[in-house]
Amino acid sequence: MTANSTTYKAPAPAPAGTAGAGGAQPRPPRRRRSVSPARQPGWTPWLYLLPALVLLGALLVYPIYQLGLISFLEYTQAQVSGGEPTTFQGFGNYATLFGDSQFWQVLLATVVFAAVCVLATLMTGCALAVLLTRVRALPRLALMMAALGAWATPAVTGSTVWVFLFDPDFGPVNRVLGLGDFSWTYGRYSAFALVLLEVLWCSFPFVMVTVYAGIRAIPTEVLEAASLDGASQWRIWRSVMAPMLRPILVVVTIQSIIWDFKVFTQIYVMTNGGGIAGQNLVLNVYAYQKAFASSQYSLGSAIGVVMLVILLAVTLVYLRLVRRQGEEL
Repeated sequence: MTANSTTYKAPAPAPAGTAGAGGAQPRPPRRRRSVSPARQPGWTPWLYLLPALVLLGALLVYPIYQLGLISFLEYTQAQVSGGEPTTFQGFGNYATLFGDSQFWQVLLATVVFAAVCVLATLMTGCALAVLLTRVRALPRLALMMAALGAWATPAVTGSTVWVFLFDPDFGPVNRVLGLGDFSWTYGRYSAFALVLLEVLWCSFPFVMVTVYAGIRAIPTEVLEAASLDGASQWRIWRSVMAPMLRPILVVVTIQSIIWDFKVFTQIYVMTNGGGIAGQNLVLNVYAYQKAFASSQYSLGSAIGVVMLVILLAVTLVYLRLVRRQGEEL
């Protein structure tokens, strides 16, 4: 090797797409396999839902259709027996209903009574659900069994038992409280209070069991952290449990509104059909009296339609308020 010899340099790599050393072609880049879109389910889910839809149509849609149809007709005992033809009244039945002052009194009493029942049921059920998480296994089992027993009791049976317990002559409650022959069903407000207690007794177990299941699903670390930070039980419920249980609370609230707004059996049994001079009437009992006691089936159907519209409106408004807060149901 001489002094004029140059330093050896390695050949530069061939650019992509050109032949390499020895004429070998570079491996072409691998193409990504296109992922086919997921197959659309088509009609398969609807085929599975078809039996339930048929059942709902037979038990729900058709009766609602008949209820609305009768509310637009002149349909009394004369039409039922075939003595007079059925005539179309349009909104005449609704005009008669809205022009009756008793209807507005009964509507106001129904709304107030249902609101108090819903609040009492939610407060009692939620308080007992929290209590279930604080007691030992045996007391918890006893409370659950007692609550489920009250929930499983038929409304007629429970109402009859409560009437006996508060009977002015033979009931043990008056004797224990020293009320003598005080009649709970004679006064308007005392009768509503008695019915309220019975409705609360048979309604709170649903709220208690549902909310208790939701509390058990909350991570224990979250509750322990709030307790270590010095939060009281009320603060833990208001700031930790209630926000996390909001979807469950929405369900139990809507269910309670529907059940308590259309209370019939408790009022009818415990106040003997609506109380003295109808002082304890609610819309369901009022509709029953119009339809079957007075044979004004069209007016009774109109009251039923009004109840349906009110319940749908309350449910939709409540769901919309919850949706505005960003909750997924």
